[in-house]
Amino acid sequence: MGIENHSKAFAPTRADGRTNLVGLSREELEATLVAAGLEKFRARQVWHWIYFRGVTDFAAMTTLAKPAREKLAAHFVVDRPVAVKDLLSEDGTRKWLCRFHDGQEVEAVHIPEEDRGTLCVSSQVGCTLTCRFCHTGTQRLVRNLTADEIVSQVMLARDAIGEWPSPPDGRMLSNIVMMGMGEPLYNYENVAKALKIVMDGEGIAISKRRITLSTSGVVPMMKRCGEELGVNLAVSLHAVNDELRDRIVPINRKYPIRELMDAVRTYPGLNNARRVTWEYVMLKGVNDSLADARELVRLIHGIPSKINLIPFNPWPGAPFECSDWDQIMRFADYVNEAGYASPIRTPRGSDILAACGQLKSESQRPTAAMRAAQLEVHKTLAAEYAAQIAEKEAALSL
Repeated sequence: MGIENHSKAFAPTRADGRTNLVGLSREELEATLVAAGLEKFRARQVWHWIYFRGVTDFAAMTTLAKPAREKLAAHFVVDRPVAVKDLLSEDGTRKWLCRFHDGQEVEAVHIPEEDRGTLCVSSQVGCTLTCRFCHTGTQRLVRNLTADEIVSQVMLARDAIGEWPSPPDGRMLSNIVMMGMGEPLYNYENVAKALKIVMDGEGIAISKRRITLSTSGVVPMMKRCGEELGVNLAVSLHAVNDELRDRIVPINRKYPIRELMDAVRTYPGLNNARRVTWEYVMLKGVNDSLADARELVRLIHGIPSKINLIPFNPWPGAPFECSDWDQIMRFADYVNEAGYASPIRTPRGSDILAACGQLKSESQRPTAAMRAAQLEVHKTLAAEYAAQIAEKEAALSL
């Protein structure tokens, strides 16, 4: 097989005739380079330069002989999406609108903490699901992302925060959550290939213990994900009975709560040290009653669990309101007292529509008035959260 045909077997050829090396597995990279007339051992060197050092220019790969670098440059590229927008929230959250070669766009979000940082990565352009509280769900599914497009979101973020070569610790991009646009388990092959590249110890080297894949409940794929990837599992639950979940998380009509619970109970590697995370968005008057809290505790009984309570993040035209803060706290207290950690997720990036459920890549962008409204919601929720935490800490110190 010639170099052109061999390359097409793994990755599409660009308009200039060159092939992107990002997203190829180790085996594919080796076969592609050999087909181009390069020695087999060059694959390990190129892998190091691409994924450990973040180099995009073959001329800078100085451990390769000059003729090898010239051959690489003639046939291949190390590609990134274009960050057509780079938005910075007042809380430090950063969102990139990533545009690929066909003009399609997705969003990726970096959430910094004092000693670490989490990157929220997209798996599809749009979403095949239509969860009613999620802004992404209002954008029709355009297509799946390829493995290189998923990996390159991580690489673009590393470029932006200046974190090449890969540091052994103290990273500001230390964790990955597959919680961006799309349902990862409906694009499993590409997601799995990308995550295996991200986890490779000689490159980006983010441990599977620091990667979380979130699903709305694609039951048939969950066991395979656990067996092949071993990453942490998060499940977008949001309702505790089929009637409501059918309405706000429509995939429930295909895989109802009972089947979902059975799949979670048997997720490979689940134990008290590796708990499933239940994502539960708090919708005023919809799913936030103490009766809902009691049913949630009953449903997850016996499953090593953590419940992330997510104050609803409004978006233009949203049909829901965020639960009152006092009600969120009552809900959290009940679940905590039942023995399950239920942290309330601090709103991050709401002012740039970067918070949970707000990602969307269509041309409909928020106006200045919308941004101002989002900022006020963001400030109010953050202030209420801080006040509640201070009150609890004061009570504990008495």
